Amino acid sequence: MTAGIQRVQLVLLGAFLYLVLLALGVHALVAQAPRPTPAPKALPVPRGGLYAADGTPLVLTLNGERVYPLGESAGQLVGFGERQSGRGLEGLERDLNGALAAGRSFTLTLDPWVQALAERALWKGFARSRAAFATAVVLDPEGRILAVANAPRFHPEAPRKNPEEDLSWRNHAFLVPLEPGSTMKALTAAMLLEEGAADLGTRVEAPMAQEVEGWTIRDVVPHPPVLTLEEVLKYSSNVGISRLAEGLPKTTFFTYMEKLHLTDPKPLPGLRVAAPLYQEPETWSRAAYANHTFGQGFLVTPLHLAAAFNALVDGRYRPPVLFQGQERPPERVFSQETARAIRSALVRGLAPRAHLPGYPLAGKTGTAQVVVEGRYSREVFTAWFAGFVSGDRPLFTVVVAVHHPKGEVHGSQVAAPIFRELAAGLLAYRGVPPMLEGGE
Repeated sequence: MTAGIQRVQLVLLGAFLYLVLLALGVHALVAQAPRPTPAPKALPVPRGGLYAADGTPLVLTLNGERVYPLGESAGQLVGFGERQSGRGLEGLERDLNGALAAGRSFTLTLDPWVQALAERALWKGFARSRAAFATAVVLDPEGRILAVANAPRFHPEAPRKNPEEDLSWRNHAFLVPLEPGSTMKALTAAMLLEEGAADLGTRVEAPMAQEVEGWTIRDVVPHPPVLTLEEVLKYSSNVGISRLAEGLPKTTFFTYMEKLHLTDPKPLPGLRVAAPLYQEPETWSRAAYANHTFGQGFLVTPLHLAAAFNALVDGRYRPPVLFQGQERPPERVFSQETARAIRSALVRGLAPRAHLPGYPLAGKTGTAQVVVEGRYSREVFTAWFAGFVSGDRPLFTVVVAVHHPKGEVHGSQVAAPIFRELAAGLLAYRGVPPMLEGGE
């Protein structure tokens, strides 16, 4: 009996030892088995870049830092973002923030050489004028934006100042609506020709002042008492253009404003551009309509004006384009004959300070009074020049605006010299030789 019990105890002990050894073996195998490698953390997608038409980088991310290789050039257009997060705060960095944050890059129509030429001319003229701000826009005949220059200068990587006191960050060309002043006379003249209401030789009595519904319309440049339409443009006669436009219904005038997209709140879809400020023609008095014909009573951005003037290249309005491959179909506004006639008149009547020997430049000056506290100021003006390089075969359409210059205030004195210097650079850049004296 005792022996049987001992055998049972030995069997149980053996089984226990076997289980212990088996457990130890399994533990050892588990300990030796390779542990699963944790999945690597996803790296953040680098913020996309912006590039000029020739591939020059305007902004890109290097080693986690946002870099602006051209510095101040196109600084306001490109914009800037938060130092830490990179989130866009202004300019294209803001407008394209979602796409850039997802790693998408964009190629602009901007030409770095044209941009540099525009900035050189604008910054020099801005310094001379002691203005509040200035801007210049350059388009090619197809509506592609080649340059957007602004003053004062702005570097996206510079220490930030109070944005309410220092407006150097602002892209004035897109974000500031202004009254276009007498630059509008060229477009009004084109309307008159297109509608058969006048031709360049049509004569009109144009006293130096005329009262309309209790408002006095005045001319600045002395001129003969009777002017042709071409002379109205040359002498920039407010009285003359408004009297000729009386033969054009105000609703027809407004229809042309719409065709020229001077009422368009979104000339660049997806990007912030200040909407024009205007009233419907049904509300215009006779005096208000007269003001519209010479560029007062409504506001547009310099971009709007540049695109509208570009229609005088061949009579077709081409929506402005900032990104390659996004061209949109043109829209017929004027005949080619009308566009050519107006440009020819602008060549012959060019302001002396815009003249460049050997080249038939074309353009129209403007000096727009600015409304301050509900009334037109006698001290604050916007000096304008809108024109073509060259006037006979346009390669570029240029608009210059200088806001609140000190001292000289007229477009012929302030903006025309900027246009002239920019035109000289553009013609040299394109290798256009001057014409011989008396040449065609």
